[in-house]
Amino acid sequence: MAQQTYLRPSALLTPSQPQRALHDDMIRIAGRTDLAATTGELIHRRGTTRDMSEHLSAGDVRRRAVNDAAIAALLARHEAPRAPLADLTLDRPQLMGIVNVTPDSFSDGGAFASARAAVDHASRLEAEGADILDIGGESTRPGAEPVSIEEEIRRVIPVIEGLAGRTKALISIDTRKAEVMRRALAAGAHMINDVAALTYEPQCLEVAAAAGAPVILMHAQGDPRTMQAAPHYDDCLLDVCDWLAVRIATCEAAGISRARIVIDPGIGFGKTLTHNLELLSGLTLLHGLGVPVLLGASRKSFIGMLTGVKNARERVPGSIAAALAGAAQGVQILRVHDVAETRQALAVWEATRRGHAP
Repeated sequence: MAQQTYLRPSALLTPSQPQRALHDDMIRIAGRTDLAATTGELIHRRGTTRDMSEHLSAGDVRRRAVNDAAIAALLARHEAPRAPLADLTLDRPQLMGIVNVTPDSFSDGGAFASARAAVDHASRLEAEGADILDIGGESTRPGAEPVSIEEEIRRVIPVIEGLAGRTKALISIDTRKAEVMRRALAAGAHMINDVAALTYEPQCLEVAAAAGAPVILMHAQGDPRTMQAAPHYDDCLLDVCDWLAVRIATCEAAGISRARIVIDPGIGFGKTLTHNLELLSGLTLLHGLGVPVLLGASRKSFIGMLTGVKNARERVPGSIAAALAGAAQGVQILRVHDVAETRQALAVWEATRRGHAP
């Protein structure tokens, strides 16, 4: 059985000056000039278990890459700049504001279930600093029941039509159904955010390929109705990485270029608390897939498990902490409910790590 190698950049730092050129003693994170790593963990896996982990300096990783094609390819993918996403640059964390047009959302209890309320809420999120507005008409919380295609279209299309042409933010359709994708894109959506990574229906790949729009591929183990029953992984971080790698390859084979693909590790989707924390602490490993990374941890149940806060709306501080942990690891898109609070936290975090105001 062939051995597989992964690279997780660690000891992340902000250079005192933007690093326009590569240095042997650092690993640039996704082409960023302001975020680098001085060490890296090389993980070797054969089958389902880790053979070995090596903690090396960035210089040693680079020297190993000279004679190891697999490590060289990983390093190149880690350090390659990420292309703009529908004209949205990815050299800093961008915020995706969540707009749930559902009566049963775990996070807002159906507060924006009407089209008018959803459009008004989306406009507020844009004013607060949202770069992307993610419109969803089907709850995918644990235990949620599926919604018919007709009902989902009835919920989201008026919202997208109400926003198209009046917002400067990108509009994302949060769906796993091909016909909803097609109708949403025709109504003015710019991108697809699919919790099933284009696996729910055979036509999803075809629609996404033909549209030419960016697509977000999220990892989930199981269906929302049953995904939290007994999630199991041999190695959560590596298993999720491998699964996403296969989905990227499948999309490329279907005509979806890598430049249009974003990945999401799927916090809370078929994961225990331990699984979620393994993913959150190992996010830099996912940059080795060579595409932008989205993190959606806002208000999720793992925050309640860690803090004892049962009401999802009261998990804003924990959500911000998760967002900053993602930003510090080079995550390009943060999907959040609380845009103003997260934007403020990012501004202070950015200024303190650089030592000057942006």
